[in-house]
Amino acid sequence: MNSHTWRFVAFLMWTALSAAASHGEPVPEQNLAAQMRTGGYVILMRHASSPRNPPDAGTANTDNPNFERQLDEAGRSSAVALGEALRQLRIPIGQVLSSPTYRALETIKFAKLGPATPIPQLGDADQSMASDKSGARGAWLRAKAAEPPAPGKNTLIVTHFPNIVEAYTQESAGLADGEALILHPDGRGSAAFVARVKIDEWSHLAGGH
Repeated sequence: MNSHTWRFVAFLMWTALSAAASHGEPVPEQNLAAQMRTGGYVILMRHASSPRNPPDAGTANTDNPNFERQLDEAGRSSAVALGEALRQLRIPIGQVLSSPTYRALETIKFAKLGPATPIPQLGDADQSMASDKSGARGAWLRAKAAEPPAPGKNTLIVTHFPNIVEAYTQESAGLADGEALILHPDGRGSAAFVARVKIDEWSHLAGGH
C-alpha cells in the first residue's frame, strides 16, 4: 500500500469516527465525497495561503487597488487544485458565501466555484486575525452554517481563522490555510461536525476516486 493510499484509508476511518461522535450513531462505511455528492453539507473553509503582510504598489495585483492581503503562489495553486478536485469528485456546490476581503474572494475565483456573495459578517473587520470578544461573530456563523443547503447541493463558506474558531473552537484548533470543516445541518438550527479536510486532501480524495 503506497503512502497516498494509506493516507486516504486513514482519512476515511477518521471521517467515520468523527461523524459517529457527532451523531452518536454508527456511520456507513462510505467515503466523505460519496456522501457529499447528494448534497446537504456545509464546507466552512479558511481562505487559501496568504502572506501576513499586504502588498505594496509594486507587488499588488492590478485588481487589488486597496493593497489588501492577497494569495501567494501556494494559495493560488491550492485554490485551483481545490476547485478541480471538487469537480472531479462531482461534489455539487450551490450557494457560495464569502468574506468581502480580497484574499477570500480570490480563493473562490481561482477555485472557479463562484459567483460568491460577500457577507460582512464573514469579514475580518479590517483587522486581520483579530478576535471578537463579544461572541456575536461566532454565534452568527454557527447559525449561518446550520442553514440547510439547497436540495442536492452543498454550501461553501470562505472566511477567516478567528471567525471559524469563535464558532467551532474545539473542532478548528490549528486550522491551516485553506483547511475546511465539513458540517451537516440537521434542519433544526444546528449543524453536526463531520470532518476536517486540508486543502490538498481534496486532490488526494479525487486521486483515489
